Amino acid sequence: MSKKMVIQQPNHFVQAVTSNQWSSDICDCTQDMSSCCFAFWCFPCFACITAREAGECLCLPLLDGFGAIPPATMSMRVGMRQRYGIEGTMCNDCVYSFFCPPCTWCQMSREMKARLQPITLINAQTR
Repeated sequence: MSKKMVIQQPNHFVQAVTSNQWSSDICDCTQDMSSCCFAFWCFPCFACITAREAGECLCLPLLDGFGAIPPATMSMRVGMRQRYGIEGTMCNDCVYSFFCPPCTWCQMSREMKARLQPITLINAQTR
């Protein structure tokens, strides 16, 4: 009697976010409600923390008080689009930064969380 032993290794699939679009719209606050509430109730703190998480100076968002168009918010948004290869225009960045800075910073925070997720293995079985 011969016994056959079959060993099958699990296949690993890596899922990564690589898109030329924002992972969420400007007003998708329901995707990360705690961050959005924090941004609306204590916006300066949220913007400073988000800037630090993006690798920028902690106090960079405080420069937004010096100008008609928020320069730090707009530059962070343009920089994030370039870093992740997201399509868009400086005109849209300007409009979003001017009319709703909290929504803009929330979107940038969600984007960093979506793009910097650790690699997720799908269909990995442990034995």
